[in-house]
Amino acid sequence: MRQRLKPWMLPIAMLAGIVFHDFMGKIEFIAPYLIFIMLFITFCRVRPSEFRVTALSWGLLSVQVIGAVALYFSLLPFSTDLAQGTFICVFCPTATAAPVITGMLGGSVPRLATFSIISNITVAILAPIFFTLMGSKADIPFMETLTTISAKVMPLIILPLILAIILLKVAPKVHHAVADRQAVSFYIWAVSLFIVVGRAVSFVMDEPAEAVPEMMLLAILSGIVCCLQFWIGRKIGRRCGDRIAGAQGLGQKNTVLAIWMALTYLHPVSSVAPAAYVAWQNTINSAQLYFKTRRDSQMAK
Repeated sequence: MRQRLKPWMLPIAMLAGIVFHDFMGKIEFIAPYLIFIMLFITFCRVRPSEFRVTALSWGLLSVQVIGAVALYFSLLPFSTDLAQGTFICVFCPTATAAPVITGMLGGSVPRLATFSIISNITVAILAPIFFTLMGSKADIPFMETLTTISAKVMPLIILPLILAIILLKVAPKVHHAVADRQAVSFYIWAVSLFIVVGRAVSFVMDEPAEAVPEMMLLAILSGIVCCLQFWIGRKIGRRCGDRIAGAQGLGQKNTVLAIWMALTYLHPVSSVAPAAYVAWQNTINSAQLYFKTRRDSQMAK
C-alpha cells in the first residue's frame, strides 16, 4: 500500500499546499529546519570511503553553475524577474530526496548522494556571492549583504554535513541507523513541499492582475528548463555509466530550498519559477515511478 501511494505523495502535497495556502504563514518558519533535517539524512547516506568525485559530478556541476549564469545573462536584457527565476531553477542544488528516487528507479544511490553533497556545498559557497551581485537590495553595502546571506545560507547547508561526519565518528551505529532511514527524507520533503508551495501560492494570489502574464511566462520557462535538465543530465549520465543518476542529479532540484531562497533574497515574483518547477519535476518523477512500478509488476508475473 505504501509503495503504491509513494508516487502520488508529491502531487498530493502540492495540491494540499494550494488548497491550504492561507494557513502557511503560521507554519512557514519550520521550512529551514525541515531542509536541515533532509540534508542531514542525505549526507549520512555517504560514507567517506564512498565519496568519490567522478566525471559525472564535474559534468553535472558545470551545467548547474555555468548553465545557470549563462541563462541569467541571456534573459537579463528582457526581464530581471525572468532571469532570476530561471537562474534559481538551474543553480539550485540536487534535491535531498533525489538519492531516494534514484534508488527506486534503479540508479546508483552513492554516486548521486556524493553529487548531492558537492552540489549543496557549491551553492552554499556561491549563493551569497551571486545573490549579492544580483542586488535586490542595492541600498545595502556589498560586504554587509554578503555576510548576512552567508550567515543564513551556509550553516543551513554546511552544518548538516559536519554533523553527519561527527556522528559517524562518535556514534557509528546511530549514523548507520539514520543512513538506513533515507525514505524518511522523502516524507519530510513532502511536508516541506506542502509548506513552500502554499507560501508561493499565497504570494501569487497577492500579486496584481498585470503580473499574471509574467508569472505564466516564468512557469513556462521553468518547464522548459526542467525538461532540458533531465535530458542533459541523462546524456551526461549515459556517458559516465549511470543515466538515471545523471538525470535525477541535474533534473531533480531542491525546490524547497529554491523557493525559500527566491522569496528571501531575490525578487519574490521569481519564486514562481521554482514553484512551477515543483509541478514539472514531480510530474516527471511520478511518471517515472509509475512506469517503473508497472514494468516491475509485469516482469514479476
